Amino acid sequence: MNMTTKIITWMIVGLLLGSLINTFADDVAFVQDYFVHGVFHVVGTIFINLLKMLVVPLVVFSLICGVCGIGDVKKLGRVGIKAFSLFLLTTALAILLALLVSIAINPGKNFNLIPGTQMEFVAPESPPITQVFIELVPSNPVAAFAEGNMLQIIFFTILFAICLLMLGERGRTLIDSAEKMNDVMMRMVNVVMSIAPYGVFALMAKNFALQGIDLILPMIGYFGIVILVLMCHVTGTLMVLLKFLGRVNPIQFLKKMRTAQAFAFSTSSSGATIPITLSTVEKRMGVDNSTASFVVPFGATINMDGTAIMQGVATVFIANIYGIELSLTDYLTVIGMAVLASIGTAGVPGAGLIMLAMVLNQVGLPVEGIALIMGVDRLLDMMRTAVNITGDAVVAMIVARSEDNVSMEIFNDPDAGAVNLVELPHVK
Repeated sequence: MNMTTKIITWMIVGLLLGSLINTFADDVAFVQDYFVHGVFHVVGTIFINLLKMLVVPLVVFSLICGVCGIGDVKKLGRVGIKAFSLFLLTTALAILLALLVSIAINPGKNFNLIPGTQMEFVAPESPPITQVFIELVPSNPVAAFAEGNMLQIIFFTILFAICLLMLGERGRTLIDSAEKMNDVMMRMVNVVMSIAPYGVFALMAKNFALQGIDLILPMIGYFGIVILVLMCHVTGTLMVLLKFLGRVNPIQFLKKMRTAQAFAFSTSSSGATIPITLSTVEKRMGVDNSTASFVVPFGATINMDGTAIMQGVATVFIANIYGIELSLTDYLTVIGMAVLASIGTAGVPGAGLIMLAMVLNQVGLPVEGIALIMGVDRLLDMMRTAVNITGDAVVAMIVARSEDNVSMEIFNDPDAGAVNLVELPHVK
């Protein structure tokens, strides 16, 4: 059994066990105490911490290798512009698709909102766009690394790598050291992946033991449409872009993305999944490190296709619940706001809710309506994250193809880069 199959199998087992515990929670209260908040919580949290532990050093060393591997500042700028443009394009297409499907199905049209129901939701304050640009540049790089501020880390590391290139031969020793450290970090990714099935199991069991499948039922219309659009975006929009712009086989791509998608689903964090996404794009897809090391962390920070889809569906859903008609101008505003907000809230905790609050305010919808969808948002967040990292990999592949920085021999080999426990003889 390969690693992907193991992860998916344990994920399903965790989902079923968690749902079972939630169903009989009153009869087996000790299970909640000793397993859900005990074993599952500890194992799941340790697994998440292991992934987060890898993110900053992996991004730093990989990005140094990538920038130095490009060796040309002009080419680096070209790669950045292509990636940024594609991320904006996929986000715009995602929310456009969400709005079209939502308008056609009209979720929330017959939702019975009890008069006088108090729904409290305090919208997080969104940072002004000027502050976002200012905070791209770290005043204290050490603090940026300690806090895991990815945009600041990327800025500092790219500047550092460019200066290494400018030193010429004098910087070669540091570049060689960074390449060796990058190899060490990739090995650490493999080690962490060897225990991934059990970490995924613990996360899924805990989430569904606390949330339960029953929570979805009252919101099945909204929940179902978000899932439908997420699936259409991954299998439709992104794969069409990959086929025509990346000129590669979408089916082969999706097969190789399964492990990373399972990780993203279980962790609900694009940032925590960076090591797995980066490993998949480089080792499984054949994308050169010089492109992957820049595009993947950048995408994990600003690419929010899944969140944009949630915003589109939620906007129509909340408008229908409150009986508010949205005009064509309102819908165009939603599309524009979602694209801009994905940049403006990059790296901000709770970005999804900040973005949705900004969109609702802009089109005159009651922000407290967010309270209606928060019950199922945790489960949808897992799916949105899987969509987001798929978008990151698609853009990395398209950019790499345009720069001729991808090995098609590796991409077309179904077993290339597959992580198996056999490769880790010292890990028990």
